Amino acid sequence: MSGGSVSDEGYVCAPYLHDEHSLQLKDAMQKSAYIDDVYFVTATFSEDGRAYFPSYANTYLLARFNDQKTMIREVEKYKQDKAAFVFTKQGEFFQREIPGNLNLVSVYYLEHGQSQNDMTDIATIIGKREKVRRAETGQLDLSSTKDQKFTFPYGENLVVLEIASNDSHQSDNKYCEKTRREVARKGIKITNLVSLSVIEKIK
Repeated sequence: MSGGSVSDEGYVCAPYLHDEHSLQLKDAMQKSAYIDDVYFVTATFSEDGRAYFPSYANTYLLARFNDQKTMIREVEKYKQDKAAFVFTKQGEFFQREIPGNLNLVSVYYLEHGQSQNDMTDIATIIGKREKVRRAETGQLDLSSTKDQKFTFPYGENLVVLEIASNDSHQSDNKYCEKTRREVARKGIKITNLVSLSVIEKIK
């Protein structure tokens, strides 16, 4: 795994509410040189995630960016009541070419920090999962016109998985849950925050 310093890469997940701000942000993402891919996705928050983020949308714009500062500036320009989530890569377990298109991005958090032994165990388990095309650690920033009622305390302890397959979202969510349970059996407290199911690639 690469070092723990924050990189310029990551994902932004912004609510798509079919209003002017959403349309402007979508247009900016599609034209942007610092955005590699843009998707329409549906978000499924875990029970734990909903406790911290009770106000959320059904449909989001999910974009892979390569310039964090510019991305955050754009999101702030079009921010709304419902929070946009910016996941910035800190380290990378691996990325690899595998069959199938991006179908799911699943975000987890570790409740007890990131020891090197834990990271090694997580990397070993995830590395055996043939549908995972990219696995990273990261941190979370929020952008919203409203203050969050509760502060999410694990924002610097994220693990983000990209799942590539031609299977159903339900099947891939079960696949990720099995992966999470394997990590948990090592005594590592890892919890799903949100799963982002790809509806359509638009860039």
